[in-house]
Amino acid sequence: MPKNTQPYYSIVLPVYNEKETISAIIADCFNVLQETNRPFEIIVVDDNSADGTIEILKECERIYPQVLRVQRQPYNKGNGAAIRMGIKASKGEWICCMDADGQHDPRDIFEMMKYVEGYDLIVGARPIGRQKKHREFANQFYNRLASWVTDFQIEDLTSGYRMFRASIVKRFVPLFPAGFSYPTTSTLVMLKTGHNVKYVPINIRPRQGGKSKINIFSDGWRFVLIIFKIFMLFDPIRVFKFISNGLMLLALILFIHASIIIGSLHIPNSSVLAFLSGILILSLGFISDQITSLQLVLLNKDE
Repeated sequence: MPKNTQPYYSIVLPVYNEKETISAIIADCFNVLQETNRPFEIIVVDDNSADGTIEILKECERIYPQVLRVQRQPYNKGNGAAIRMGIKASKGEWICCMDADGQHDPRDIFEMMKYVEGYDLIVGARPIGRQKKHREFANQFYNRLASWVTDFQIEDLTSGYRMFRASIVKRFVPLFPAGFSYPTTSTLVMLKTGHNVKYVPINIRPRQGGKSKINIFSDGWRFVLIIFKIFMLFDPIRVFKFISNGLMLLALILFIHASIIIGSLHIPNSSVLAFLSGILILSLGFISDQITSLQLVLLNKDE
């Protein structure tokens, strides 16, 4: 690719201690993208690896001088921070993020490319049954929870293999957390701001080096918190309404319970308190919803 050619595709590879796989992944990406007959770039963000990965990347820069750019974090910041850096540095119209541990097959990009005309985020959905049972159970739980809060069928909330329309995702990059929850955040943000999301089945290859850096328990709890964080950011009325309805139901139960015990209609103070609390929380929900509406107008004003 000539140096002054504007890339159409940008591949972003976050890397941390991946010396066993990174050169092969870069070579695979290069060979696949050459088949597209579109200008492209490959951006590798090294998250301050300590295993000699950076030396391998320097050699790769010499092999692919026109398409490969290597950036390095000054210290280990996390997968999401590396993705943020790569997206900000990218110049392509479409940005494809994938893992560098060998599990993602670059050839699946061709299937994802089929949907660039009608969608803003295309996600590679991993086949069910290919992960360990406890991870499979956790992922299905996250998928169903996120599907409920977004009213959209989410097939793979935590997949790191995804393709973004650059003009849209760059507006939301500041919202991406530094850790391993950027897939969750990016999916929810796209859906809650009304952008089109498509899931495409992909193949998962055996991990070619290293081990998973995600802890199913501590990181899993963060996934749940992020789901509700994004929900509160873009659709707070549903959360406030859920709490308000619970308090009003409690008020009704307390009223019925007191009336049965006394033998006549009686409204206890606890019932009044629960009812007024429900009204107050619902009012706060309406105010939050108005603020969210203004925020969405600002986010989409340049679209």
